[in-house]
Amino acid sequence: DQMGVKPLFYFINNKNIIFASEIKAILANPMVKAQVDRDGITELFALGPAVTPGKTIYKNISEIAPANCMVISKENIKVWEYWKVSLEENKETVEEAAEHVRTLVVDAIKRQLVGDVPICTFLSGGLDSSAISAIAAEEFRNRGKVLDTYSIDYKDNEKYFKSSLFQPTSDKYWACKVAEFIKSNHKNVVLNHKDLVLALRDATLARDIPGMADVDSSLLLFCKEIRKDFVVGLSGECADEVFGGYPWFTRQYDSIEIFPWADSIEYRKNILRDDLKYLPIENYTKEVCRNSINKIPKLPGESHDDRIIRELSYLNIKYQMITLINRKDRMTMSNSLEGRVPFADKRLVQYAFNLPKEMKLLHGREKGLLREAVRGLIPDEIIDRKKSPYPKTHNPEYTKEVGKMLQNI
Repeated sequence: DQMGVKPLFYFINNKNIIFASEIKAILANPMVKAQVDRDGITELFALGPAVTPGKTIYKNISEIAPANCMVISKENIKVWEYWKVSLEENKETVEEAAEHVRTLVVDAIKRQLVGDVPICTFLSGGLDSSAISAIAAEEFRNRGKVLDTYSIDYKDNEKYFKSSLFQPTSDKYWACKVAEFIKSNHKNVVLNHKDLVLALRDATLARDIPGMADVDSSLLLFCKEIRKDFVVGLSGECADEVFGGYPWFTRQYDSIEIFPWADSIEYRKNILRDDLKYLPIENYTKEVCRNSINKIPKLPGESHDDRIIRELSYLNIKYQMITLINRKDRMTMSNSLEGRVPFADKRLVQYAFNLPKEMKLLHGREKGLLREAVRGLIPDEIIDRKKSPYPKTHNPEYTKEVGKMLQNI
């Protein structure tokens, strides 16, 4: 599909092709060896948990990249990109753009509510999940039903929570506030830290490659709880990548030389084993970033700031967004739960890609236009709340337990 919401991996050897939605299914065939070579280690340490579109960390196993198609015949193998975001000059006023976004968002969410299976939403109390839940709740009311919403928390988390640039406030208070506003049946799933540590292994096996540690294992446990009552869950991933929700969208750049989130390269180089320190981790990261930027067509007469915001958007869609989509797919599907992500709608992505900086970051705020677009659907205090990422545990017990696990290894 265009955004990479669902994966497809393949292995080709002589006249054989093996393909599957999970790498482990390919590795189950005795013809395939589970090998991570020099290129795989470089990919993992330079980009992980992201990967270059079309690649994996395993030797001879590839992936059909988002918006790509493969045709295999006896004569040859042909791969091509069948869809890409295209350049269009946005001539709308702010008011028109906000209304346009609102229409696209509402439609994308309503279309994801289709089906005769039990559907719920993930609700963190942030802008994105709150908007989805509010629109879904209204649709449910029109059908004479009540929406069920779920949020995630950790035992004793309020006791240990510390505010940071990426997570200024805790989610529990806000999730309950939204649930009350939209009148949903709300359940707060509280995870304990020993389960979180034990689930690290299961989460890695579900993902088939090293991932995002407790951010993966907590989602795995969360989905396990939701699956007891529901088959489908809608969540707010992708809005940050599509509408400019991260701190790096509001920074000033002369040019983008490396992924803006790649701030641990030196640390990664330092923990490599001595015989692997020659691997070109930093150069590879810069090269992949530069190659991606070179694929973005230029709009004649575009300002420097608008060009930069377009480049940031493209990098986020192709790397950051795919990483989160992959995480959601693996953790949900390993629990036989279908995770749907309305903000990955191709029309939304296409439209937002062409928003100029002052519009996308309206009032100088991350996701400024999106905030304006959903105003009235949810309380203003939710709309004006600073972005908060997927909740993590702040309890030192988790770190202590992981330390024990590492010592055993």
